[in-house]
Amino acid sequence: MARKEKPDLLAYIREGRTMTRRQKLRLIVQLSVPSILAQISATVMFFIDASMVGHLGEKATAAIGLVESTTWLLGGLGSAANMGFAVQVAHFIGANDFEGARRVLRQALVCCLGWSLMLSLLCLLVHSHLPFWLGGAADIAGDASTYFMLIGLAGIFFQMEALAGSMLKCSGNMKIPSALNIMMCCLDVVFNYIFIYQLDMGVKGAAMGTGLAELVTALLMLYFLLWRSKILGLFRVPSVNPLQQGQASAAGEMPPIASARWWKPEGATVLTAFKVGAPMGLQHLLMGGAQIVSTIIVAPLGTVAIAANSLAITVESLCYMPGYGIAEAATTLVGQSIGAGQRLLTRSLAHMSVALGIAVMTFMGVLMFVFAPQLMSVMSPVQQIVAEGTAALRIEAWAEPMFAASIVCNGVFIGAGDTLKPALMSLTSMWGVRLTLAWWLSQTHGLRGVWTAMAIELTFRGAIFLARLFHGGWNRKSLVKPHS
Repeated sequence: MARKEKPDLLAYIREGRTMTRRQKLRLIVQLSVPSILAQISATVMFFIDASMVGHLGEKATAAIGLVESTTWLLGGLGSAANMGFAVQVAHFIGANDFEGARRVLRQALVCCLGWSLMLSLLCLLVHSHLPFWLGGAADIAGDASTYFMLIGLAGIFFQMEALAGSMLKCSGNMKIPSALNIMMCCLDVVFNYIFIYQLDMGVKGAAMGTGLAELVTALLMLYFLLWRSKILGLFRVPSVNPLQQGQASAAGEMPPIASARWWKPEGATVLTAFKVGAPMGLQHLLMGGAQIVSTIIVAPLGTVAIAANSLAITVESLCYMPGYGIAEAATTLVGQSIGAGQRLLTRSLAHMSVALGIAVMTFMGVLMFVFAPQLMSVMSPVQQIVAEGTAALRIEAWAEPMFAASIVCNGVFIGAGDTLKPALMSLTSMWGVRLTLAWWLSQTHGLRGVWTAMAIELTFRGAIFLARLFHGGWNRKSLVKPHS
């Protein structure tokens, strides 16, 4: 007997078909698993990067740790621009308007490329001053400055890779972006080994290895998006009705790729992207600023504290990356469900995604608490750094369930295009709770006080995000209208 073909559960959303609870859970898991694997592999990449640099000594680790939060800030600003367009694509796909989705994609490529060039130029202008603005000592400022400049210049590759990945994921294709991200991690390890050890380039080599891995991945990601995607491919023959195709030819219309006007940003699309992306960008800017302030709070505690803080953050990301994987799945599911006009299904998928995220990250938190010493020992051979990092991780482990709630809820809200209020909630929590407590507790408890403040704030943030999930008005109408 022929093997029974698995149903396309995403098509159920677009077609308005009823789904059982088991089918919903299977769909969430089906989209989450590839993304979780990619997120974990990315974390492993940073884990290995940090371990490679960590074995170069305290100063090398501190140099990267000093500017790490700023590089995350730049990545967040790029991600905000991407999602402003990707959410629209998800809504168009949910409404079965694939040409509308491709039109948004073309504009996204133009706008996001310009945005990434501006960010790279900014990095080039400030790289020599940044380490001193962050309170870094002169003995690590040179390496920190060089690392930040090279990572900033590679931001163009990161932007294009992330944009293409976001578009594929919002179309329901999680496997290709996830596989390519895993490949990028492997390439990063290989390139870093060559640049750091074989060519003896130290911190500079770490940045160059990461940038080269991002370049290769960006090219492949764009290939699968623009040439191979059945829904969003721009350089493949679109699946149109033969009669419509003949009418278009008779009218003398140019194919979308051949006409420059098809690539020109439209006011309505860019404005919608701005409404979705601007709050996210502001959130990343101020959250990144808060991370920088947190780095400034840690900096006076000494080189050991800076290194332990940076390495502990890298280790902790192993715990929360599964949450971000589930959040990405939630963004796709909620975006397409809202585009299809299925409000009840939207809420059901949102609630189940959040519950799954909390369960997974609670389990990861337990593992982090138990194996914190071993994980820190892999990162650094310095016993003081291992001891401080272990204490920080065990404090943070208690906050992981509510951290999961905030992460996946945010993915739900992004899919709905509801970004302003969640951004304000995150900023209030970070600036009003974490930084205030971190400064106060660091005076008497050092690095452990900073991480205690972090755990308290993440628990608070998770609670207010859950309140909005169950009682807020995030489940609104689609951001886009299908085109005839």
